[in-house]
Amino acid sequence: MSKASFVVKNKFTIILLAIMVISTIAVLWFDDSMIEGVPPLNITMISILIVVGFAAGLLGGWIGTGGCSVMLPVLHFWLGFPAPIAVGTTLFAVIFTAISGGYGHLKQKNLDKRVTLWMGVAGIIGVIIGSWLFTFLSNKSELLGAIIGLVFLWPSFRMIWEGIKGYQNRTSGSNAAFANQAQSIQGQPANLSLFGLIVGTLTGLVGLGGGYALVPGLIYLFKAPVYITMGTSLAVMIPMALVGGGIKLTQGFVYLGVALVLASGTIIGAQVGAATIKKFKPHTLKLIFGIYFLYVAIKFISNYFGIHIW
Repeated sequence: MSKASFVVKNKFTIILLAIMVISTIAVLWFDDSMIEGVPPLNITMISILIVVGFAAGLLGGWIGTGGCSVMLPVLHFWLGFPAPIAVGTTLFAVIFTAISGGYGHLKQKNLDKRVTLWMGVAGIIGVIIGSWLFTFLSNKSELLGAIIGLVFLWPSFRMIWEGIKGYQNRTSGSNAAFANQAQSIQGQPANLSLFGLIVGTLTGLVGLGGGYALVPGLIYLFKAPVYITMGTSLAVMIPMALVGGGIKLTQGFVYLGVALVLASGTIIGAQVGAATIKKFKPHTLKLIFGIYFLYVAIKFISNYFGIHIW
């Protein structure tokens, strides 16, 4: 591929990434304010955040989440961010992950526009409700973490189970079988809207972007094709993350410099993930990330009881 054709093909991503880099430099240059309890944003921290963002974006492209399940625990447990700041910052960063990944899946025709509309509108209402509830928990980091951990449990168990079933039945778990699935998601508007409302409320409350619930929910409740689920999940997250991240920013729970650095990494990772998703067997991805979700859930819940695991 020539340089010119590469630029044309990836024009959207290049423009979005350029905007993010310029915005990040501007914020880091002009805003020297610090948030209490948050480590300084030096060169080492910026390098770590870019890697974390890339990994989160890659995950988002592969399994249709916004990457909060990677970014939030890393910020909170390993980089020392208070839970409310980690929640707000990662949700704000997910705005750009979802935009980048959603666009990547749109080019691959891996999303259902009808479902995106119904769930996205209902999700916005839910995010507003969840963000209001969040204000009552923002000064209770351990309790907030426990709620986040409990939210992680259901998708982790379901993804592990489906991953194991996929290995037991190699025919149904093959790439070809999934590639031949329908290109749309069934479901009545009322049911889709109700599910979107619930996920939006959880998004505003725990700041996980919604992919952790959208992906297993669409697959198990609406019998959605796996690849279509990935793109649709990211597309639904765009309005929810925009509203939720914006609210968290106005509430003072977003470390803007950190969020923008993370987002820069996720933009690239999301495109790579969307472009390479069909190189992996869906049940393999489910099993790997189901185990990871379970680990994160246990870590959050045990931390609430004063038991700190690595």
